[in-house]
Amino acid sequence: MIPIITVEFVAKAGDQEFKEESVSFHDPQELFSFIAPGGGCEAIPDTVAEIQMVFLQPQHENKQNPIADKRVTLELGMVFLTGPLSEIVQTTEQIIDKAGRGELSDSFLKAINVSL
Repeated sequence: MIPIITVEFVAKAGDQEFKEESVSFHDPQELFSFIAPGGGCEAIPDTVAEIQMVFLQPQHENKQNPIADKRVTLELGMVFLTGPLSEIVQTTEQIIDKAGRGELSDSFLKAINVSL
């Protein structure tokens, strides 16, 4: 199974960037399990200055609505989501929903500048 999402944790020191960790996911549920309480994203080190979530292009282009596949970047605090517009919109809606339900780790909420 080919991964569809890669999450990179990037630390910065001056002008230099260092990848701390890179994690790949095969579906959005794996991503949400990772950023849930106890899911591996529980304690983001203070050295991490940026989290990049990169969604790969779909295997088949959307011929009915090519705008859905347009590559965009959305910034939520220090989290940058990059990928097809439709995937970013769907994922962001789920992040908002899960944040409101308390289904995201405190560490991830802090990274997206949400305090409940």
